[in-house]
Amino acid sequence: MTPQAIEHEVEMLHGILYMVESPDNIVAAHEVIDINKYKITNSPQQLRSIIRQRELKPFVFLNCKN
Repeated sequence: MTPQAIEHEVEMLHGILYMVESPDNIVAAHEVIDINKYKITNSPQQLRSIIRQRELKPFVFLNCKN
């Protein structure tokens, strides 16, 4: 592949990943499983606040629904 073709592929991948990794899409595709409270959280507001945390508490997992 030429350097221009590689650069074009990288730009296309960047565009795809930018859309897929948006906060709204991440919230829609994930849920939080809290083993401490035996609770699964699907609420968008709660998911956003949990995802923004620097570290999750022990036994709290971010699970992809796909």
